[in-house]
Amino acid sequence: QVQLVESGGGLVQAGGSLRLSCAASGRTFSNYAMGWFRQAPGKEREFVAAVNWSGGHTYYTDSVKGRFTISRDNAKNTMLLQMNSLKLEDTAVYYCAASSRSGGVSNYELRTIGYNYWGQGTQVTVSS
Repeated sequence: QVQLVESGGGLVQAGGSLRLSCAASGRTFSNYAMGWFRQAPGKEREFVAAVNWSGGHTYYTDSVKGRFTISRDNAKNTMLLQMNSLKLEDTAVYYCAASSRSGGVSNYELRTIGYNYWGQGTQVTVSS
């Protein structure tokens, strides 16, 4: 069982930066692949980024490549999402998720169905 708590969201101007954190409970954090998803009003939840169990492999949706960086610290049971050069279209609720399936990231973990644990979400609002 894993419990996830996101923090770090807020209001930022376009071009600015935010860093989201996801704190995980449980002793087996390092066994899980982790991901970030986001959901804008009226839209489906979409994949943003994922990282494998070791942090050695990362994956991003095309719209955030070069701007966002996902990382994890297994010693601290924490995952981060550094978001730079934020755009208006990045406005959404951002969710942290954990997958106990294998620890790796396959096509399965690029979709919501690949994750069995979710945080409550943190709002990110980018203003002009």
